[in-house]
Parts: sequence; C-alpha cells; structure tokens
Amino acid sequence: MEHTIYKYQGTGNDFVMIDNRQQIFNKKDTKHVAFLCDRRFGIGADGLILLENHDSLDFKMVYYNADGNESSMCGNGGRCLVAFAKQLGVITSKAVFEAIDGLHHAVIEDGIVKLQMLDVDTIEKHDNHVFLNTGSPHHVQFEEEITKFDIKTKGAEIRYGAPYNEAGTNVNFVKKISDTTFQVRTYERGVEDETLSCGTGVTAVALAMHTLGETTSNLITLNVEGGILQVSFDVENNSYKNVWLIGPATYVFKALI
Repeated sequence: MEHTIYKYQGTGNDFVMIDNRQQIFNKKDTKHVAFLCDRRFGIGADGLILLENHDSLDFKMVYYNADGNESSMCGNGGRCLVAFAKQLGVITSKAVFEAIDGLHHAVIEDGIVKLQMLDVDTIEKHDNHVFLNTGSPHHVQFEEEITKFDIKTKGAEIRYGAPYNEAGTNVNFVKKISDTTFQVRTYERGVEDETLSCGTGVTAVALAMHTLGETTSNLITLNVEGGILQVSFDVENNSYKNVWLIGPATYVFKALI
C-alpha cells in the first residue's frame, strides 16, 4: 500500500506524519509503523503520528513510538502535528486537539509552536532524582559531565531498573547553566536511545528544577542536542498550571512510500 508521508522535526526530534482523516492507515500493524520509522530500511523517525478527524475539536493525534507501539504523549510531536495541521489547512493559527493524555491548546506563529501541556500536581523528590508525569513519565537527575556522558547505557539502566521495571520511564540528565537555563539530554523509551530533543522531557526538567529551587523563574530555557526549547508555567497551591512548551516545528519533506 502506498502512503503519502510528511516529515517534520522539532529541535531534531523527528516524526513521520500521515493524514489519516479518511482512516486509510492500518493502526494495528505495529511492524509497518516500525518499518516506516526505521532509519535504514524505512523513512527514519523517532515516531509516527496520525492526524485524524475529531467530532468536536480541530483534530485528533495518534502517536506511535519508533518501535511501532502506540505511546504516551509526545510534546514535540504534538507541536509538529500542529504545524502539519496548518499545512493541510485544517487550522490557521490556533488549535484545540485531543491526544492520548487529553485536550491540548496550541498556537502557531512564524514557525514557532506553543503547546499547552498537562497540569502537574505531583512531583516525587528522591535522594538523587525527581520523578513526574508530564503526559509521559520522566526521571530527572543531574549530570555534571553531560557532554561526554554515556546516555544510552546509563539511560537504559534507569529505564529498565527499579522502581520502573517493565513499564519503564524516560530518563533526563540535566546540567545547570544559569538560573533560567539548563542543558538536557534525554533517553526515550520506545526509541530505546537518546533523542536530540524530548518535549515532555524538557517540560519535566523545567518543573523539576523549579520544585528543587534550582530556578526562581517561570520561563525556563532548555538547551537540547537539537536546539533550544522553552517552558513557561504558573504555580498555584504547589501545582503547576498553564504549562506551555515553546519551540520551532519544521517541515522537512513530503514523499510517497
């Protein structure tokens, strides 16, 4: 079967996009999804995203990890999907859509997409890390030697280790640059490797750093391997509200496969 696919990337986090408003894509074929995401035999991507119709909202997001399995929320994927929806003419400058973790609002202007993320009420502080869910589960810990650190090996150890075990978690390593800027590298479950950027990951890092008192700002800059993202938020009664992930979403190419 032929597919018209679109490739997008958000700070190096790349995705295969398919317009599935006519329900032509076989969502049960996980091997086919994995093939499309394969960097040697397929197109190559960190994940695959379907844009589908929704009864009352602008569209629905269906997200698959590179391993072919439907996954939890992907922040950069959501931002790229908003840019894709604009390219298709589904939206103009604003969107409200449904993802696996609920409703999301978004604004797109001059290639920059602002995506509203989940409110976060619970952040677990442990001796050497923080754990929270920003649409996907995230382990956050400091790593001073972040530029030469073996992210894949250490990330896999934490991702599969206790207390996460079979369900697993995404793993973020952080170095503080200033009160408002942090360097982040992320190991993503489902990709099972480092990605150049992770939207829910940098969101988790921003909130974790504020919780730990490492920053007093509510606008945080995150330097990732693929570029720069920002996260803004409000704090109300020890909960994080009005959380926004901000950054570029870039069209790469269109192809027939």
